[in-house]
Amino acid sequence: MIKRAARRPWGTLMAEHRRLVITIWIVVVIACGASFPFLFKQLKAPDYEVNGSPSAEAAQLVQRHFAVEGDEQDVIVLDSPHGKITDPARRAAVAQVVAAARSRPGVVTVVGPFDAQAEKQVSADGRAAMAVVGLDGTSRQRPGRAADVQKAIDAAATGGVEAYLSGYSPITNDQTAVENAGAERAESVGVPIALAVMVLAFGAVVASLLPLLLAGVGLTLTFGVVYLLTFGFTLDAFLMTIVTMIGTGIGIDYAMFIVSRFREELARRGDDAVPEATGAAVATSGRTVLFSGVIVAISMCSLYVVDSPVFREISTGVLISVVCTLAAALTLLPAVLAALGPRVNAWQLPERWRPADVRSASAAESGPWARWARLVMRRPVLFGGLAFAILVIAALPVGGLKYGIDLGTASLDGRPSAKAQTILERSFSPGAVSPIQVVVTGRDDTPLDATGQGQAAALAKQISRDERVADVETIPGDGRVLLNAVPKVAIDSGAATDLVRHIRHDLAPRATGQQVLVGGATATFVDLSNETTAKLPYVMTLVLGLSLLFLLLVFRSVLLPIKAVVMNLMVTAAAIGITVAVFQWGHGASLLGFTSTGFLQVYLPISVFVLLFGLSMDYEVFLIRRMKEAWEDGHDNESAVATGIEHTARPIAAAAAIMVAVFGGFLTAGVLEVKEFGLSLAVAIALDATLVRLVLVPALMKLFGDWNWWFPGISRSPAADPIRANPSAARH
Repeated sequence: MIKRAARRPWGTLMAEHRRLVITIWIVVVIACGASFPFLFKQLKAPDYEVNGSPSAEAAQLVQRHFAVEGDEQDVIVLDSPHGKITDPARRAAVAQVVAAARSRPGVVTVVGPFDAQAEKQVSADGRAAMAVVGLDGTSRQRPGRAADVQKAIDAAATGGVEAYLSGYSPITNDQTAVENAGAERAESVGVPIALAVMVLAFGAVVASLLPLLLAGVGLTLTFGVVYLLTFGFTLDAFLMTIVTMIGTGIGIDYAMFIVSRFREELARRGDDAVPEATGAAVATSGRTVLFSGVIVAISMCSLYVVDSPVFREISTGVLISVVCTLAAALTLLPAVLAALGPRVNAWQLPERWRPADVRSASAAESGPWARWARLVMRRPVLFGGLAFAILVIAALPVGGLKYGIDLGTASLDGRPSAKAQTILERSFSPGAVSPIQVVVTGRDDTPLDATGQGQAAALAKQISRDERVADVETIPGDGRVLLNAVPKVAIDSGAATDLVRHIRHDLAPRATGQQVLVGGATATFVDLSNETTAKLPYVMTLVLGLSLLFLLLVFRSVLLPIKAVVMNLMVTAAAIGITVAVFQWGHGASLLGFTSTGFLQVYLPISVFVLLFGLSMDYEVFLIRRMKEAWEDGHDNESAVATGIEHTARPIAAAAAIMVAVFGGFLTAGVLEVKEFGLSLAVAIALDATLVRLVLVPALMKLFGDWNWWFPGISRSPAADPIRANPSAARH
């Protein structure tokens, strides 16, 4: 009878074919790296539209019945610092700028300040003027066309006249450029700190370089895949900031877990057992990494419930990043570890600075982390109660959470849209960059009758009397009426969103028998806020439910998944609570260099919840699976907890410190939303790695005792199971 050959572990296969694996990855990285310079040309501005929302329907009506006005109205702001713009020479320069704008593709109309149909487009002091620009195209096409117009008017502006384009698309274009620069600056701050932490964590320089290698390779592959997707889908540039932030963090995390286990196996088996050590590392920590990646993917998929492109793109980008990082972690990293072998420990620190896993077994069992765990387990109620109280206090501000969208104009100093905004606030109205569009039609988009026309006129008067409105322009077309209401306030301010809600809920119902839809950039922000609030319960239910089911399968325990989910909820609430206290309430504004808007970016809380739930579960899976290994080897509950923490606390602490450094580096960014993401993620990881992993976990594990390991059909006691009582029998 022929015996079937035993299957070799995946890590061992990667080790045996390391040259082929490394060669393939070199080719892939070169190909993906070559696409990077072209990637940002393919990315667009964020699309905050909500499918089927009132603002989206209003935009469709504007396209259908008021095509001559364009799908988006922007303004060219013309400034004459050294004289009157009405002087003949400067009027000629203005005409030249207007002509240049009219010549660009996608521009359907330009109303210059001196045209016959112009109204109130020259400032009272005569130093500034506006030209109204109508752009057509989809929300993805308009940013590129706005950039084209800005280039044209830059070249045409002469004779003492300066020209700057502003509006929704120009602002998002400039914001994208500032965000990309901020992301690069954040990386330059976070990566050196990460390297220093890894040297201390591993006690060896060569080993500390491997997580950076994996993170870099994973990001390069991610960028290559995203570049290919841009030919079939539209993706925004802010996505790259999120992908860079998350990809760097998980790449370093995953590599640290696998490298730590490889060094431990190598120390235990001997330097000649490199393939076996590689196989064991991938079979244990590699499997944990795979489980963690699945949980992140589960969490991110829940964002597809929110019916807006900005959420779909965040979800897609992070999913791609996780898949690419996992691919590198489970193929390239074991191949590199096998190629290095014992040299992974090259350039080591003195022995007392090395982790316990690469020292003697006795030193590992009496290590400081195990002693700390036993200290907590001697007073589980005291330690657990203190940790719980801190998290609850930190989470209290969540009750006052407010949503909004900040376009980041305060961070755009030196950009054309920021210069235009300064002139508008000085000489006109800040809301001129993007009027609120009120479309009035008959029911089911029928033409207005005489009564409807009268109600539209009455609505225009009511809007114009509002103290937040600078002017209302009435535009008839195709039997319908378009009201362009120019706010006196910034389009992303709370006052502007309140104005939209007032028009919708208080004024529009007075036009009985007519259809009144409110659109424009501010109305889009309101609709996105409403969609986010409405879908948050569904997202949370999906994330919690699917994660719980998956953890039940991974841990083979009933209590452990429930505790993991509850603790992650507490950490997420605490992180968002601290973010509310800082960015919404303004505590620490001078220290971090920002001005509070009085709200958080509308997509931040839900995105942070999903991201944190996936990211923090890395540590939970890594820690609990190591405890479970000890439990299955015959340790009692307390010993299993202490052993698991001793073997995982150092890499978890180091990984968390690195993530905090990477995410905290984004606090140096100029754009407020990037600061908010950086702070919330950094705080959550810090709380998770300290209060949860080092305090709450051992305290709760002690309180629940053997019930931690109960699962239907599985014994709770090592002594009750003959194989677990004699683990050597299971290996023969």
